[in-house]
Amino acid sequence: MAVVPRLYGTVRPPCSPRSASHRRGSTLTTFRDLGILTETAEALEAVGITSPFPIQEMTLPVALSGSDVIGQAKTGTGKTLGFGLPLLERVTVPADVEAGRARPDQLTDAPQALVVVPTRELCQQVTNDLQTAGKVRNVRVLAIYGGRAYEPQVEALKKGVDIIVGTPGRLLDLAGQKKLNLGHVRALVLDEADEMLDLGFLPDVERIMSMLPAKRQTMLFSATMPGAVIGLARRYMSQPTHIRATSPDGEGQTVANITQHIFRAHSMDKPELVSRILQADGRGLSMIFCRTKRTAADIAEQLATRGFASGAVHGDLGQGAREQALRAFRNGKVDVLVCTDVAARGIDVDDVTHVINYQSPEDEKTYLHRIGRTGRAGKSGTAITLVDWDDIPRWKLINKALDLPFDEPEETYSTSAHLYELLGIPTGTKGVLPRAERTRAGLGAEAVEDLGETGGRGRKASVPAPAVKEERAPRTPRQRRR
Repeated sequence: MAVVPRLYGTVRPPCSPRSASHRRGSTLTTFRDLGILTETAEALEAVGITSPFPIQEMTLPVALSGSDVIGQAKTGTGKTLGFGLPLLERVTVPADVEAGRARPDQLTDAPQALVVVPTRELCQQVTNDLQTAGKVRNVRVLAIYGGRAYEPQVEALKKGVDIIVGTPGRLLDLAGQKKLNLGHVRALVLDEADEMLDLGFLPDVERIMSMLPAKRQTMLFSATMPGAVIGLARRYMSQPTHIRATSPDGEGQTVANITQHIFRAHSMDKPELVSRILQADGRGLSMIFCRTKRTAADIAEQLATRGFASGAVHGDLGQGAREQALRAFRNGKVDVLVCTDVAARGIDVDDVTHVINYQSPEDEKTYLHRIGRTGRAGKSGTAITLVDWDDIPRWKLINKALDLPFDEPEETYSTSAHLYELLGIPTGTKGVLPRAERTRAGLGAEAVEDLGETGGRGRKASVPAPAVKEERAPRTPRQRRR
């Protein structure tokens, strides 16, 4: 991949001696070569991560120097570690004092770094990645998001935390209650800023940024850069370096190693069609995207009836049920996850081989983020989009915006020969999974965690107390006059 760095402003940010020696382009092959701390490199190597992706290789030397950064790359190319590793280097923990890199008076229990994300699922994923990379140094990372009880999050803040990853709403709630002190934050990251724009979070983000110290490092990472996000960067960032990672195979916005299929399908035939696609050769973990919560719940239920190990993630579920389905999906107890676009970002699961758009996405950005759940980190994947007759005009706009060759999707049914041939579905496959192939434990094998959820949704049903029979006086028979 070729990476094009570009500067906003006329003066290149000063580079520290530490970062100047790392500008060697393609000769950098490991994270150790990029100059990260030895303990961080050990933590990554313990989980098999040794070599950086292009966005990481270009971002780290600039971010480690303390400069503001705008990172732009296709989804699934490793942006999280691109900003996560510099964050870990910015915080001071007891391990740094023991190693002689810091003084004891630099330690604090207040958050030293903040990551703002648009969705709960992305919050969990970023938190897990930072905890993995900071394990050897014992960096305390806390996820703060809605749908969970306040009390455990407040208790964790009282004990002390180094990095906070949170959604705008809950961050503002805790900061407004004086439970969250943002006065010691040295580094801020806005992840998936374009999604925060789409969800209407930008005013909340600006309020959060007004609570932070003026002198700080700010990094903004996103797959797309609309004008409002660029305007935000100009207002709150100081001469940011814009790093854009593009692929050498062309200027297209979709990842080259994702095979895309677009079919015109009838809505009444879609359950049968999807059931056959899920029995294709080599099919691993799969995600099915729907536009509405009702459709997602209905399809998950239908697939379970047909013998597939399926789970659902959508806005009508409580946080406990959503996390149950995600854990089951990551652990392999469920291999089909049916979700709305709430999960189009933030779910980074290995070995997702197929993404199925059960309903056409709203726009090209949604399409990119949906299919970006597969073909991640250099792996290959398959994306199938089922377009209703009524959705053809919408699809044509998406096709034109992304310059794709699918302007006229082929009419396809669950019995179409070309469907079996293109996707490698064995001849004779029916719409029900054979009993011999039902080897997954299923959603029920994953326990639902009691999160003390707010709002009453997703709570465990309370067991009713046994009824007590009361003695009543005998009733006098009714007298009726004829």
